[in-house]
Amino acid sequence: MKSILNHYAQAPNTWDEMFEKENSIRSVYNEFGDYLSKASIEEINQMQEFSRQFFMNQGVTFTVYNNKKGVERIFPFDILPRIIAFKEWKIIETAIIQRIKALNFFLKDIYNEQFIIKDKIIPPDLIVSNPNFLREMRGLQVPQDIYTHISGVDLIRNNDGKFYVLEDNLRTPSGVSYMLENREISRRLYPYMLPKQKVLQVNNYPQMLYDQLKTLSPKTDPEIVLLTPGLYNSAYYEHTSLARLMGVELVEGSDLVIDNHYVYMKTAGGLKKVDVIYRRIDDDYLDPLNFKSESVLGLAGIMDYYRKGNVVIVNAPGTGIADDKAIYIYVPDMIRYYLNEEPILENITTYQFAKPDEKAYVLKNIDQMVVKKTDGSGGYGMLMGKTASEKEIEEYVAKIEQKPENFIAQPTLSLSTTPCIIDDELTPRCVDLRPFAVYGANGIKVCPGGLSRVALKKGSLVVNSSQGGGSKDTWVIKNS
Repeated sequence: MKSILNHYAQAPNTWDEMFEKENSIRSVYNEFGDYLSKASIEEINQMQEFSRQFFMNQGVTFTVYNNKKGVERIFPFDILPRIIAFKEWKIIETAIIQRIKALNFFLKDIYNEQFIIKDKIIPPDLIVSNPNFLREMRGLQVPQDIYTHISGVDLIRNNDGKFYVLEDNLRTPSGVSYMLENREISRRLYPYMLPKQKVLQVNNYPQMLYDQLKTLSPKTDPEIVLLTPGLYNSAYYEHTSLARLMGVELVEGSDLVIDNHYVYMKTAGGLKKVDVIYRRIDDDYLDPLNFKSESVLGLAGIMDYYRKGNVVIVNAPGTGIADDKAIYIYVPDMIRYYLNEEPILENITTYQFAKPDEKAYVLKNIDQMVVKKTDGSGGYGMLMGKTASEKEIEEYVAKIEQKPENFIAQPTLSLSTTPCIIDDELTPRCVDLRPFAVYGANGIKVCPGGLSRVALKKGSLVVNSSQGGGSKDTWVIKNS
């Protein structure tokens, strides 16, 4: 049988996660490369089909709202793992903890004393004019001074081999259930290889999350619920699986009621007091009395009783200001300002259209840029300068001119690639990494590995599932 490795063609001028130059396998992939060299394409295809059936039977889906063929899709999964050496992982883990600490200090500061504005580290206009800055949070003392309880930090590796921070996700970060399902299928596909290579566990994430949420309440055994927008939300599968794995109730806004200044859950045995709400609802829809009045997803008046300290909301309302793409530029300055440390991982060079000189530079070089809305997510609303037509660029620039402060630009990066099985061949595809961290009274804990997302379309840099991306299991190998 011919090895599937024989005809692998690395992408030019790109860091390949598995191969060095001239297709020699990186040491961290040695054991897996040896396994793959002995596997036939028929065996690989059988494994791929098994994983597809597994995901279908488990109902592992995501929602694409603008897809005319139907909103529900099986989450695409590539059976070849993305492998990270333990030494490299420890650097990533330390960097994420550093970054989340600084962002949490920032949130406490801007909702209270605002020293970072007074000391002219961040322009005041960037805060006060930002729709994600909630005035309802001003002066509010949150439990344990923690705002960023659950975070997902997106990392990419450039062609220099270094990891960079692409963006921070601090509002309602998603994807952790896919990380768990990816590992579950890997356990079935590679039952002997995971223990042999001492791959660090991710299956304990739900327990880790539950334990951290418990520390936010003064009660020994607090009642925790997961608040979902409902069945039609794109991450509903994740909401249901996380609630099940944590052993907490999955509730919608209509399942909750406020009585005598406290939040209660309706049950068959009567009302039950709720202490901690892990909410997967955006700020705007959380409380129709304080935010969008037309919302039917949240609970009217919950912000008033949150302010009184009668319930804990996770993540804290108003955290969106810290993961805004315009604020992202200043995170290295926050690390220096609040922690008196140098950032362990660098940001990607980012230009603000609100600054005339940077705007002029970007417009001149727009064919080499990726332009994003500061409040954008999911890969929507971006302009990829390299692949956009003149008409698309012209239309996008017209939007920028209307509100330049709502856009930022970054150079088109050479994302690292990872081997994927596409049409019976081993072929490189761009990949990123989203590790998940949980912040409680016991400090910040980072789940080893995270979600590796791959751009399954050839030449694409967009890894989001809604834009045709898929995912891989991420192995952090202890004996590397």
